[in-house]
Amino acid sequence: MKIVVGLGNPGERYAGTRHNIGFQVVDQLAAQAGRPIKLSECEALTGRVTLAGEPVLLVKPLTFMNLSGQAVAPLCSKYDADPVRDVLAVVDDIALPFGKLRVRAKGSAGGHNGLKSLIARLHTQDFARLRVGILPEHQVGNLADFVLARFSALEKQALAEVLNQSCEAIEMWVTHGVEPTMAKFN
Repeated sequence: MKIVVGLGNPGERYAGTRHNIGFQVVDQLAAQAGRPIKLSECEALTGRVTLAGEPVLLVKPLTFMNLSGQAVAPLCSKYDADPVRDVLAVVDDIALPFGKLRVRAKGSAGGHNGLKSLIARLHTQDFARLRVGILPEHQVGNLADFVLARFSALEKQALAEVLNQSCEAIEMWVTHGVEPTMAKFN
């Protein structure tokens, strides 16, 4: 079974923030499939969907961003999923312009604490990730405040398209693998 992990922070305080775009992407996938993400297991909320005929587990860790691996590693064990082959992490990326997507087959955490946690708990950097750009067009004073803030009105106007493109990239990863997905969406 493929596992798509949206990284974010649980709770209303963080809902709709830039740092939670991973949650928003998996919520969009669930909505498109008509299936909720509501089963509580392994310190995460999960939902099973079918994408292009393939079973996929959508995951929203409840451990907060910096401990995401604490939820994902047990789920990989429970569902006999190989992180290298079966896991895709969806994360925000402050180094990419707003709305730009970057798919990678593997790599470092690049300063992202959620990815650091996944790498530590999965014991590998070799899992796919979909980075969704949140970089503003203007200078940011406090980076933490920026990523934990809600999207601007202008960003909200474009957000639906960003979420739809992210879902298309994930479907392509499920059906065709990471290399073709990188070629199309990077």
